[in-house]
Amino acid sequence: MYNQLSWDDMCLVHAIADAGTLSGAARTLHVSHPTAFRRLNRLEQKMGVRFFDRARDGYTATAAAEEVSELVRLLRNDILAVERRISGRDLRPSGTLRITTTDTLLFGWLLPGLREFRSAYPDIRLELVVSNDVFSLSKREADIAVRPVHTPGESLVGRKIGTIEQAAYMATSLAAQADDIEAMVSIDWIGPDESMSYPAFDRWLEQEGLAERCRIRVNTVYGMLSAARAGLGLSVLPCYLGENDTRLRRVGGVIPAMATDLWMLTHPDLRKAKRIRVFLDHVAGFAKISQFGVVE
Repeated sequence: MYNQLSWDDMCLVHAIADAGTLSGAARTLHVSHPTAFRRLNRLEQKMGVRFFDRARDGYTATAAAEEVSELVRLLRNDILAVERRISGRDLRPSGTLRITTTDTLLFGWLLPGLREFRSAYPDIRLELVVSNDVFSLSKREADIAVRPVHTPGESLVGRKIGTIEQAAYMATSLAAQADDIEAMVSIDWIGPDESMSYPAFDRWLEQEGLAERCRIRVNTVYGMLSAARAGLGLSVLPCYLGENDTRLRRVGGVIPAMATDLWMLTHPDLRKAKRIRVFLDHVAGFAKISQFGVVE
C-alpha cells in the first residue's frame, strides 16, 4: 500500500503516532488542528484503512499506523546519514554552522572567540543553540557541541581543548564579615538542585563537611552565580566566571576535584567539512590564549 502514500502522508501518521494526540502532531508539523484533522480523514478514506482509534484522551495507533511510523523512523535515519556525509564533503569555509553550548560557556567565555571567528570567516553563518540540555549531533540538531564533559560519546569525535577550573566564591560584601576560613564554615552555601545532575558538587560538599550548610539550591550555574553575587552565600563556580567578576571574591584556591574537561565534539561524518575543521582549530587556539580558568 506504500506506493499510494506520499512522504507527507507518512509524516502525518508518524507525528500523530509519536504525539498520541492530533493537537501535538499539528504542533510538530506546524499546521493547524483542523488542517491535520482534514488530512487524516482524507488519507484514511483514500487508503481505506483506519490508522488510529480515536478517543477523547488521544489517538491510539493501529497496526497500520505503527508500520508506517516505523518506516518513517528508518527513512529519516537514512536521510540524516546522507545529509551528514554530503555536508562532510564540503571543502569550502562557507555555509551554516550550528553550534550548541551552555549559557555560562557562551556568555562567560566563548563570545569573544566567536567574534574573532566571524571576522576571519565571514562566509560562515553561525547558529547558536544555547541550552544546558544535551543535543543530538547524530540527528543534526547541531553540528558542533562545546561542552564540559568527562567522557564523550563513542559515536562522536572531537578534541579536548582545556580544563575548566573551579573555585569557591562569595560576594565582596560578605568579605568584611569573615575571613576565608571562617566563611567556609559559617556562611550558607549555594548549590545545584537535583534537576542539574551535578554529583561532583554534592560529593565535594560531603567530603568537606559542608553539606548541611548548603541551604540554597538553584537549577542553573548562572542562578548560583547570581545568588552568590547577591550575598546569599558561597558557591563553587567556574573560574572563567568568578575571576572576571568584581562583585565576587575567591575563597581559597582552585578545587581539583571540581575541575571539568572542556570538549568540542562533532559527528564523524562531518569532521572533514572545511567549516567544521576551521571552527575546531579556531576555538582550540582561542582556548590556549584565553584567561580565567580554561587551561590546557
